[in-house]
Amino acid sequence: MVSDGPERPVEKVAPVRSESDPNKLSCRICGKGFGLQRLLNRHMKCHSDTKRYLCTFCGKGFNDTFDLKRHTRTHTGVRPYKCNLCEKSFTQRCSLESHCLKVHGVAHQYEYKQRRSKVYVCEDCGHTTKEPEVHYVHLKEQHPFSPALMKFYDKRHFKFSNTNFANMLLTCN
Repeated sequence: MVSDGPERPVEKVAPVRSESDPNKLSCRICGKGFGLQRLLNRHMKCHSDTKRYLCTFCGKGFNDTFDLKRHTRTHTGVRPYKCNLCEKSFTQRCSLESHCLKVHGVAHQYEYKQRRSKVYVCEDCGHTTKEPEVHYVHLKEQHPFSPALMKFYDKRHFKFSNTNFANMLLTCN
């Protein structure tokens, strides 16, 4: 962990409703508004002095693994989200969706609370797939010392659609 001084945990306090939009929750520290409690909770980490996740390239600290992954792609050049209408590619799916709307006038059609399909991205080389089994085999063959392979044991990361594949791996490892 990295800290700029004594650890000062962010207090858990009841959210306040935004004055300009009563449907939004506001950060009590900076006033930024959020439509969902979980987004406000995630934002609150940015006010903490303690940075739990460090960039191995430059040492910059982050409170969230998502923010670290997004930042790391600035060093590695991994841009897994490619526009199928032009040559541009992006580090984040939301940037691709914004580009498609602004540049090509194409809006992605998602139902309310519909989840987008998960994309497995190799942070070492940029290889992408929607299949967790393909991602695992890629890592095992191309990057056998990748820390991402350790996440196999975290069921939230590798949700194999083929249970036989998962069971076979457990017996081999």
